[in-house]
Amino acid sequence: MVTLAAADGSCIGNPGPGGWGWVTAEARRGRGASRRTTNNIMELRAVLELLRATDPGDPLVIQTDSAYVVGAFTEWLARWKLNGMRTAAKKPVENAALIARIADALEAREVTFEKVPGHAGHALNEQADALAQAAARYAASWVAQNGQL
Repeated sequence: MVTLAAADGSCIGNPGPGGWGWVTAEARRGRGASRRTTNNIMELRAVLELLRATDPGDPLVIQTDSAYVVGAFTEWLARWKLNGMRTAAKKPVENAALIARIADALEAREVTFEKVPGHAGHALNEQADALAQAAARYAASWVAQNGQL
């Protein structure tokens, strides 16, 4: 059985308080927040948490509006690995540790990444976005009340 899912991240300020969310077509979902992060980290974290929450034996289709996520795992990762997790410009890959954790989770799994338009009525993406935004607002509220740690 193929699992269809969407993953999204959100950040209030960049960096700033952020959130991630994922949802499957079967209405399973997850979300989380961080007090200080970047949008790209939240986009990646949504994918990692989705991978952790789904059966590794089931094929998985991950829909995301993040060109960064799709590019990282469909175009750039193999070259980054050959270059010691450095870009073509010889600079360290941003978020390399998180990308490596996702790459490890992708091993021996059948996963397809699909780029979908953001904020354009794509049902699963809109749901994942709503989860991520709610988590980011929660993190922002916590920071406003308690200060940044």
